[in-house]
Amino acid sequence: MALFGALFLALLAGAHAEFPGCKIRVTSKALELVKQEGLRFLEQELETITIPDLRGKEGHFYYNISEVKVTELQLTSSELDFQPQQELMLQITNASLGLRFRRQLLYWFLKVYDFLSTFITSGMRFLLNQQICPVLYHAGTVLLNALLDTVPVRSSVDELVGIDYSLMKDPVASTSNLDMDFRGAFFPLTERNWSLPNRAVEPQLQEEERMVYVAFSEFFFDSAMESYFRAGALQLSLVGDKVPHDLDILLRATYFGSIVLLSPAVIDSPLKLELRVLAPPRCTIKPSGTTVSVTASVTIALVPPDKPEVQLSSMTMDARLSAKMALRGKALRTQLDLRRFRIYSNHSALESLALIPLQAPLKTMLQIGVMPMLNERTWRGVQIPLPEGINFVREVVTNHAGFLTIGADLHFAKGLREVIEKNRPADIGASTAPPPSTAAV
Repeated sequence: MALFGALFLALLAGAHAEFPGCKIRVTSKALELVKQEGLRFLEQELETITIPDLRGKEGHFYYNISEVKVTELQLTSSELDFQPQQELMLQITNASLGLRFRRQLLYWFLKVYDFLSTFITSGMRFLLNQQICPVLYHAGTVLLNALLDTVPVRSSVDELVGIDYSLMKDPVASTSNLDMDFRGAFFPLTERNWSLPNRAVEPQLQEEERMVYVAFSEFFFDSAMESYFRAGALQLSLVGDKVPHDLDILLRATYFGSIVLLSPAVIDSPLKLELRVLAPPRCTIKPSGTTVSVTASVTIALVPPDKPEVQLSSMTMDARLSAKMALRGKALRTQLDLRRFRIYSNHSALESLALIPLQAPLKTMLQIGVMPMLNERTWRGVQIPLPEGINFVREVVTNHAGFLTIGADLHFAKGLREVIEKNRPADIGASTAPPPSTAAV
C-alpha cells in the first residue's frame, strides 16, 4: 500500500510538472570565442590596477619602489571548459607580467645584486598577489554579473505584452555543453499574473555542431498569441476610405437588396468591414513546417453619420497561415503568409453559397491590407535571453514534431569591456574584494 501511495504521488507530481517553453544549449564550440573575449577583458582590467609603493629597510639596506605600472600581460596557456556540478571553469597557467617602476636603493655593502634581485622579486610578487587577485575576483563576481544582468528575464515586448524568461531549474553542465530551461511564456501587461498552462511537448536539444542551439515549443507561440488576444489586439475595423475601393463596390453590389429592404436612406453611407478573432489562434509545428490557425468573425455594415450602424451581414472566417522563423541579431522574428481561407454564414447553408463570390476579394484584401500590418509587428521580433553585445549569426532552423530548434554561432557586436563599462555598477569599495589572504590563495 505504501508503495502504491508513493507511486501515485510521483505520478501526480509528474502530471503537474511544467515543461519549459524555451531551451538554450551552449556548446563547447562557443567557449573559445567567450574565452578570447573574456581574457582580453581581464588583460584590460589588470592594466588599470594601482599598485602601492613599497618602501622600508632591511638591516643596512634602504629601499623605495614607486610608480609601479603593468605594461604587459601574457596568458600563455588558458582553458575554459564545462565542468559537471560547477558549470564553467577557467584555468590559466604560465602567465607573465611586464612591470615598470622607479626604484631608490641605498646599501652599505658591495656585491648584493643577487640579494636585491631576490628581494625586489619577492616584494613585487607580494604586491601583485595583493592587487591582482582582488581584481580577478571583482571582474568575475561583480563586473561579469553586471553583464549577466543585461539578460532579459521578465520584460516588455511592446506596449501590450511581456515575456517571462525565468530559469525553471539550475543549468545542467556536461563535458561538452551547458543546457538551460526557461519558462518562455508571454503575458498581457494588464494581467501580469496571468499564465497559460503549458500542455505542449517538451522541446529537445540533441545537436552540438553550432555554438548555440535554441528550442521553442508550440506553447511559446501559443502564449504569445493568447496574450495578444487577451490584450484586445486581434481585431481590425476598416471604415470608409480604409476599405479597398474594388471591395467596397463589390460589397455594395452584393448586399444592394438588403440595403434597400433594411434602410434605403443610408445607401450612400460609408461602409464598415470589421474583423474580430473569436478565440486565441493556435500554432502547430511539424517537420513539414509551422502553421497558425485562426477563426474570426467578419461583420459588414453601413455607418451613417450620427445614426446607428446598419449591419448587412455577419460571417465566420477560417484562415491558416504559414509561419517562418528566423533569428536576427538576438531577436526571434516571424514572417506570416496566408495559405488557406474560407468564409461561411452563421445562419444558413444557402447564405454560405451566396458568399462564395466574396471569397477571392476578401482574401486579396487580407493579403494586401492585413498581412503587412501583422508582419510589421511580428518581424520586430522578441529578444532571446542573451547578454547585451552578443548576437546570433549563420542560423539554421529545423522543425520537429511539436517544437523547432535554431542552431547558430555567436558574434560579439560590442567588446565585453564596452558592455560592462556601460552597465558597471557603482563602486562599492572593499566589500567587493575578498580578504587579502583569500585573494593571495
